[in-house]
Formats: sequence, structure tokens, C-alpha cells
Amino acid sequence: MSTTRRLLLACAALLPLAAAAQTAMKISISIAQNSHQGVAIDTFAKEVERRTSGRIKVQPFYSGSLGGERESIEAVQLGTQELTFTSTGPVPNFVPEARILDIPFLFRDKAHARMVLDGPIGQDMLKAFEPKGFKALGWAENGIRHMTNSKRAVNAPEDLKGLKMRTMENPVHVAAYKGFGIITTPMAFPEVFTALQQGTVDGQENPLSVIMAAKFEQVQKHLSLTGHVYSPAIWLMNKATFDKLAPADQKIFLEAAAAGTKANRARVDEDDAKGVAELRSKGMQVVDNVDKARFQAALTPVYAEFEKQFGKANIDRIRNAR
Repeated sequence: MSTTRRLLLACAALLPLAAAAQTAMKISISIAQNSHQGVAIDTFAKEVERRTSGRIKVQPFYSGSLGGERESIEAVQLGTQELTFTSTGPVPNFVPEARILDIPFLFRDKAHARMVLDGPIGQDMLKAFEPKGFKALGWAENGIRHMTNSKRAVNAPEDLKGLKMRTMENPVHVAAYKGFGIITTPMAFPEVFTALQQGTVDGQENPLSVIMAAKFEQVQKHLSLTGHVYSPAIWLMNKATFDKLAPADQKIFLEAAAAGTKANRARVDEDDAKGVAELRSKGMQVVDNVDKARFQAALTPVYAEFEKQFGKANIDRIRNAR
């Protein structure tokens, strides 16, 4: 057999190995694909596949099919799942430094929040994830949170007293909502619709994007545009998995996350622009002229606790960022 023929046969034998060398990874969200989070991870997956010419394929999973946010963060930390895209709800249980971002009325609006997260404060905070086993690829957005419930219109903080509300598994949120007189019920997101439907809880709070994606109008009559918390989202990757990538591929993952964030924020803006009209058309009663100053005043004792926990200077640095 000629040397050339031998070489050709050897190459042919290696072809299946080359095909098998394609790397597959998983990324998950806890809400539906047709959402601001779905757009984010779909964009990310397409960008990674395109930029690596199909060498790395990221498979998206939706609607909590791999577990709720806390479970998916744990899986990424352990390395049983490569990636997740999550709100910061359960994040402080893993990276306590991130708790400060969940303080109510910390940000003036989305533009202020995006500026802080994309600037030195947010970028420094991403580094706090590394000792905990994560590579944080970047910040994205869950949106500005509003209150819904099945019992009554909420015009003022007093209207929240005694309402049983699902909250995220987040100590800052729980402390704040107790300050409103809410009976807080921390719960993973995939359980929320059923809990509202069965009356286990009276209400919940989420951005318009989430309220629409989860079809909460089917089980909630009242929506109040309290805008009480800006809710970031974050791209998390198992650090060991990221570290094994070639430097060029690490750059691709960071760029894909940035593209996903851009698509995610655009969808949040779109949902915020049309959300109230859409939810009204589906039967929700909307209070859209909420006096936010009264809600902030109701949290004065809680803010004193937050200042002790986080340091007034650290809170003011975020609050006053221009």
C-alpha cells in the first residue's frame, strides 16, 4: 500500500473523532423561551456556535426544565451544568457581595442601573464570583419589579399589609417586603403560577416582562406599578469550564454574553413599552400613578438596617452615580 494511501486512510479514520470533538454545553432559564431571558440565551447560543464555526454548541433549556434559578446556580457551581442565565434573586446565597444591588429604590431608572452595572462598580462585582466557582460573563437585565395580587388594588404601602406574597429566595427582598407589612413567602419561580392559582399566596412581584411571559394575568387581578426594585440578571459559567477554554474561545464567550445582553435589554424595553396596555387588555386592573415617595418612606427603618449591613458610603456610591 502506498504511503499516500496509508495517509488518506488514517485521515479518514480520524474524521469521526474530529466530529465527536464538538463540545456541547447547557444553559438554562426558569421562564419561557418567548421572554427577555429566552431572547438572551438564544442569542448567546447562536453567537457561540457562529463564532466557533460549530465547534462549541450551547443548548438552551427553558421554563425551569433543569430546575429553578437556585438549583441551576448550584449546578453551575458544582460543574454538572456549564452555564445559566438568572435573575439575582438567589445569587446572594452564593455571592453575598451582590446583595447590595437588590436594595429597593437603589436605582433611579433602567439607564442608571445599566450605567452602574456596565461601569467600574458592576465590573468589579463580577470578580467576586470567581472564588465561589463561577465565571460571571456579564450583567444583563430582569427589569423593574412591580406588585400584583388577587385581593385588592395597591395604591399606597398600607394596602400591602397582610398580603401573602411570593418573594424571591433573597434576604434583602424578604427584609424589605416585611417592612411593607407583607407576609413573605420565598419560593422558586417554577412553583409560583400554581401557588397563585391555588391561593397559597395572594400575590407576587416581578418585572412586566416576567408577568407577561408567565401569563400571571390568568391568576392575578391587580397590578400596581410600584417599580420598587431594579432586578439585574447575570450570565454565570462554571469557572473550571471557562478556564479550560482557549483564550480566543474565552473571548468569544464574553462577546456572546454581551450580544445576549444587548438583545435582552432591548426586549425588556419593548415589554415595558407595551406591557401595561397588553395586561389591561387581558383583564388586569392597573394602578399606574403610584406615589413612590410613600413606598420609600415606609422602608426608612429597613434602610437603616441596610446602611449597617452594606455601609452608607457603598449605597450612596451606587445611588449617586452619574
